[in-house]
Amino acid sequence: MCFEIQPGSSIECLEMIIWMKRPIHHFKTDVIKITQLNIYLQAMEKDAARKKMNVLGAQRIPFLFIVDFEMAKPRILTIQEAMDQSLFFDIKNLQKLPDPVQIPFPLQWETIPVPLCIYQNGFDLVMQHIRHGNSYLLNLTYPTLVKSNHSLEQLFLISRAKYKLCVPGDFLVFSPETFIKISQNQIFTFPMKGTIDASIPGAAELLMNDPKELSEHYTIVDLMRNDLSMVAEGIKVNKFRYLEKIETAGGGLFQTSSEIAGRLSDDWQERIGDMLFELLPAGSVSGAPKKKTLEIIKAAEAGPRGFYTGVFGYFDGDSVDSAVMIRYIEQSGEQLIFRSGGGITGKSVSEKEYQELIDKVYVPVS
Repeated sequence: MCFEIQPGSSIECLEMIIWMKRPIHHFKTDVIKITQLNIYLQAMEKDAARKKMNVLGAQRIPFLFIVDFEMAKPRILTIQEAMDQSLFFDIKNLQKLPDPVQIPFPLQWETIPVPLCIYQNGFDLVMQHIRHGNSYLLNLTYPTLVKSNHSLEQLFLISRAKYKLCVPGDFLVFSPETFIKISQNQIFTFPMKGTIDASIPGAAELLMNDPKELSEHYTIVDLMRNDLSMVAEGIKVNKFRYLEKIETAGGGLFQTSSEIAGRLSDDWQERIGDMLFELLPAGSVSGAPKKKTLEIIKAAEAGPRGFYTGVFGYFDGDSVDSAVMIRYIEQSGEQLIFRSGGGITGKSVSEKEYQELIDKVYVPVS
């Protein structure tokens, strides 16, 4: 078994194997430390969170929402409640930032990925299910141990991303991926699938012409069109598979996304909680068909994801902006663990998928 400690293993590899073998109750991304935060940030039941969102939406009261992947411990905070907490965020011109601190320079960033043989175990299980027709796209994720001279708060300050959220001592998100936007009774989603190191010669062309990446993107766009049709009408793909570049501390990455839109009723604010939970978990970080794929994810990965690949966002009284919580670092004691992954299809090659997982372990800096 790859989980067993082998002679000659590096200290870093041993640390990762020990972390992977820890009891499930040690996952702390599904529990925010109450010693740090007051009553407002304690977990809610899913149904209570949904109802609170509907009530606030009907009254056009702005709020922040943070929902874990399993939808077991969502947090719904009015803006005043959010401002009173020990958390930081930057989304849609709504900001709460840490106090200015001295930041070490340069950024030290050492990564120790999960061993390939551990990844291979999960990959093989997923491919077995794909061959049996149980799934045709599954987002497989694993942890990478990170050693840095920066704290979560310092990484929050130096990172550049459309969506940022930090709970000190617990987790940090700097996500490039929009989940949904709502504006003027229109709902939009922007699934992101396909990543490549921009330093590779001809990287953009390689990504755009890769049959596996194209097939995966078609699948996720079809899934998200279907998801939006559960809450909206007139679904259409406005833009298909456009290219974006993200700058990181280690260089650039190309990624591909699409834009899908639909029309909502005039009273959508009164059903905002119903709509959000109907769409979760996000299709781009789960797979298709969603229900069966979620069962396979639970079997293939090391434990519950917690807030990783959940969503967070902001309702301002008239519109919504939200993110998928990817590019995610959690703190486990004194260790930093970066969570990343990628979509697996019948055309996937384990070594390439493993490299994509590693390529996504970065800090986006200008």
